[in-house]
Amino acid sequence: MQTVIIVIHLMIVIALIAVILIQRSEGGALGIGGGGGGAMFSARGSANLLTRATTILAAIFFVTSLALALLAKQQSGAPSILDLTGEEAAPAAGSALPGIPADGPSLLDQLNTEFGSTTPAPPSDDTSAPARSTPAAPAAPEVPSGN
Repeated sequence: MQTVIIVIHLMIVIALIAVILIQRSEGGALGIGGGGGGAMFSARGSANLLTRATTILAAIFFVTSLALALLAKQQSGAPSILDLTGEEAAPAAGSALPGIPADGPSLLDQLNTEFGSTTPAPPSDDTSAPARSTPAAPAAPEVPSGN
């Protein structure tokens, strides 16, 4: 099913590109179809036909794009962030994300033991450390009035 939609989608893409390139450019010399009028279409008739064809092909392009996206979501089986509700949507701080086991050492701990990292331990919640003071902002200069 997905292969059929992909083939249809690619044919629509090629047709859409061709229809857009055939249209007369109103900006100047970049249009392929900007020359004299053809024997098959008048200037007004071809513009209306190509505009309608572009609109229809664009609508079909969007429909096939949405269909492919929905098929891919169904086949992957991965949950969407929109499907999560309540506590699943916003896990508490320090808890594991959905689908990731919470037991055992964290990835950072595993890497530290594997590569023998000598990074210092994180600071504790001790409040005895001196607080940093921020310098005060300089006072704004006074502007003399013209009176």
